[in-house]
Amino acid sequence: MTPRTDPAAVLWDFDGTLVDTETYWMAAERELVGEYGGTWTDEQGLQLVGNDLLVSGRMIIDQTGIPLTPAQVVDRLIDGVVAHIRDRIPWRPGARELLADLRAHGVPCGLVTMSYPRFIAPVLEALPDDTFACVVTGDQVAAGKPDPEAYVRAADLVGSEPADCVAIEDSLPGARSAAAAGCRVLVVPAHVPVPDDAAWTLLEALPQDLAALTGAVGVSPAR
Repeated sequence: MTPRTDPAAVLWDFDGTLVDTETYWMAAERELVGEYGGTWTDEQGLQLVGNDLLVSGRMIIDQTGIPLTPAQVVDRLIDGVVAHIRDRIPWRPGARELLADLRAHGVPCGLVTMSYPRFIAPVLEALPDDTFACVVTGDQVAAGKPDPEAYVRAADLVGSEPADCVAIEDSLPGARSAAAAGCRVLVVPAHVPVPDDAAWTLLEALPQDLAALTGAVGVSPAR
């Protein structure tokens, strides 16, 4: 029997993977567009899943004509979502348990998100201080997902090669970003289906522990 080789690091997407704030975002989008006399549907909201926030802001403006800049749209939406998060954090099933098991086994984790620091702050405050060895946010990269820059940066910050890391994602842009960086990719879709592809492993739920994670995706020997 081949010995199990654990990942050198696990790189987590944030929204849809660690937490699921999609209903919060859709509520904030409807409220914002409604202030200007427009309408916004859940179907339109789902088109934004996994995008860079400024890209989503431009899409909202293009589809509704509201008189704001993309940055203003993003700021308003984040304000609304953060208020909901501070009231209740919508953890994804099994996320905290998997994080705790990785921590217990000494496997470093990184957070790789196109969200901004003030959006993720309430969630990070609810976790042990050393949960993530690095945090890469959308304002720290020149190109958002599906560009690989964010995952390449995160792997470098945790001191590993991307090929020795496992990335956990929920969206197609995120999966493409991690795969292009060279990571082993596990996709657990949340609201939007992700097609099957040789570049990633699809599961219906997060693995329960490190052994299940390694068994699902396999990893190359750590360098």
